[in-house]
Amino acid sequence: MDLAIHNGYWRPWGPSILGGDMMKGLLFALLVTLMFLNPVFAEINVVATLPWIGSIAGEIGKEVINLTVLVKPNQDPHYIEAKPSMILSARKADIIMYNGLDLEIGYLPLIIESSKNPKIQPGKIGNLDCSQFIEPIEKTLIADRSMGDVHPLGNPHYHLSPKNILKVAEGIAYSLSKIDPANANFYNDNLSAFKKVLHEKQKEWENKSLKGKRFIAYHKYFEYLAHDFGFEIIEYIESKPGIPPSASHIEKLIEIIRATKIDAILTLSFYGQKEVKSLAQKTGVSSIVVPHDVGSADGIKDWFSLMDRIIELLS
Repeated sequence: MDLAIHNGYWRPWGPSILGGDMMKGLLFALLVTLMFLNPVFAEINVVATLPWIGSIAGEIGKEVINLTVLVKPNQDPHYIEAKPSMILSARKADIIMYNGLDLEIGYLPLIIESSKNPKIQPGKIGNLDCSQFIEPIEKTLIADRSMGDVHPLGNPHYHLSPKNILKVAEGIAYSLSKIDPANANFYNDNLSAFKKVLHEKQKEWENKSLKGKRFIAYHKYFEYLAHDFGFEIIEYIESKPGIPPSASHIEKLIEIIRATKIDAILTLSFYGQKEVKSLAQKTGVSSIVVPHDVGSADGIKDWFSLMDRIIELLS
């Protein structure tokens, strides 16, 4: 309790000392000052499909947003089913952010349609396809099931590229500012802080020097990472995307490994660890289980720590 001197005595500071109008004026001035010093807490409801998207949204929105992530870190993002809890989250959303390039095609359209939420329908500012901000690789004009699990719009695993993440972060900041203009400066300040950290991290990662390394991967998951950091994926354990390898394909890979210097075999926690372990034992090449998203391994609490771990493993 604040005190003031009044007629020679210490008394509580309040309306008894200050006139009612003066007190109201001081409170008003204080509120105006706080509005300029701090963002308006609008409690924007953000729904992200994948953990990495939630991580970037959290960096930009911080305490101004209420964040819900639909897919758990230990799940394969290719095989997710819509659940009532996901629809309920979408129903309350001011914006839904997703990977795009058809990665969520099996469940997201149903969630959006079933939510009956006009804010997040296609074409609305509350429907944010993060892939619109990047240049997809591996587009194909022709695709059918005989080719395996291909993505005609391009390889959807662009989140391991710092160049792409910078563009996505800018897109998220812009979209949040459009939905919540009262906090636009707050979002843009957080974006600037994010860029600064990313710039410093990129200098660290470049010193790890992955250029010239050669890997075999189980799935086409590391192409954007390879492009940014200058290493090569020379072959895949899957005979076709999403198709487990045949015995003849494994024999072919063994011949390639014996004839070519390979640094390691790469896979993810939910892809073909049995086949990878077997191939590593037969060839003497080490295998690496690469974390695929934020939260997929201990200590990976955000996108930056995800990249730290991956680059350390591949170095």
